[in-house]
Amino acid sequence: MTASLPDSLQRYRDDLEQVEKDEPETARALAEAMMSIAYKTYGDSGHAIRTVHAKSHGLLEAELEVYPDLAAPLAQGLFARPGRYRAVIRLSTTPGDILHDSVSTPRGFALKILDVEGERLNPEEASRSQDFVMANGKQFNAPSAKAFLKNLKLLAATTDKAEGLKQAFSKVLRGVEGLVEKLGGESAALKSMGGQPETHILGESFFGQLPMRYGDYVAKLSVVPVSPELTALTGAHLELDEDKDALRHAVEEFFRMNGGTWEFRVQLCTDAERMPIEDAAAIWSEEESPFIPVARIHAEPQTAWSEEKALKIDDGMSFRPFNGLAAHRPLGSMMRMRKLAYQRSAGFRSERNEPGIDELDKTGERLNPDVARRVTTPSQAPRDAGGTAF
Repeated sequence: MTASLPDSLQRYRDDLEQVEKDEPETARALAEAMMSIAYKTYGDSGHAIRTVHAKSHGLLEAELEVYPDLAAPLAQGLFARPGRYRAVIRLSTTPGDILHDSVSTPRGFALKILDVEGERLNPEEASRSQDFVMANGKQFNAPSAKAFLKNLKLLAATTDKAEGLKQAFSKVLRGVEGLVEKLGGESAALKSMGGQPETHILGESFFGQLPMRYGDYVAKLSVVPVSPELTALTGAHLELDEDKDALRHAVEEFFRMNGGTWEFRVQLCTDAERMPIEDAAAIWSEEESPFIPVARIHAEPQTAWSEEKALKIDDGMSFRPFNGLAAHRPLGSMMRMRKLAYQRSAGFRSERNEPGIDELDKTGERLNPDVARRVTTPSQAPRDAGGTAF
């Protein structure tokens, strides 16, 4: 049974966001911490990878279908009218270095929808796609950008160090998280440090966690598996200790024989006091405002990961919350202050890897295939992220 709309909804207003005076300084500090991870991993490998969600487990071609006859508050932005769009899905885990899968951390679902019409957030960029970035938990692991910065600095200090200890620590944290969940709870902090349960990534539901503009309204998003083949994997145990790429191999095995369907759902804000915009760790009440379906995402059986796909998607694409329509602008301090980090990370990878980062046209081909890229050797890369390194 489809959930019904709340009786009253919060209209979007510019003053819903409360910008602090020192946000530019915090944004730069976040970007520097993230880029210190990029310099470490690039110096070790000679290949530029993402500062978070570096390891992909599935790279999928898909289609998004917007449902017809949506109620007016749901028919906003990209979802204003029925339609079908080509899409790309990237499944990942959170660390900025490539780790054995037994270091079990939260999972990510990045969605790029191609050839979207409408007013752009950044009209100067050559892009017609809409990106949505989600994780498999409803709660962001820090209440504010400053708290997130403290966690990020700790993560940066441990990048590319003591993988064996990380594996052992992850096993302990999974045990603790298991006890918490048996008691009916869940800890975003434990999961972020390595306590993510050893479950199949394709059975997970994913959440935008942070609010965004939804046309005339404000919303959070989710992607939920709905086809029987996917829902059968929800909570299914997956052994991660013996195979460093267990998640990737599980996704490959599934899509070798099966397709999968997820539903794209929207949770509309009813009141900015009870459903805050600036508190990144706030969970909005689903009793007050349930997640309501607005579209479906379907991926046919396919090769779910290959070196060729990794070159095209891992190296050749970025998934950024600010790449999209003005109608879907990310909201809140956490989103505002991560924008610079996303830009610098994408630029760093594009300068150092071939073929460089580009957007796709409606056929799935690169918009600027002939653009030359500057490729830097590891010896030329700065070893720290301070000063004018960016």
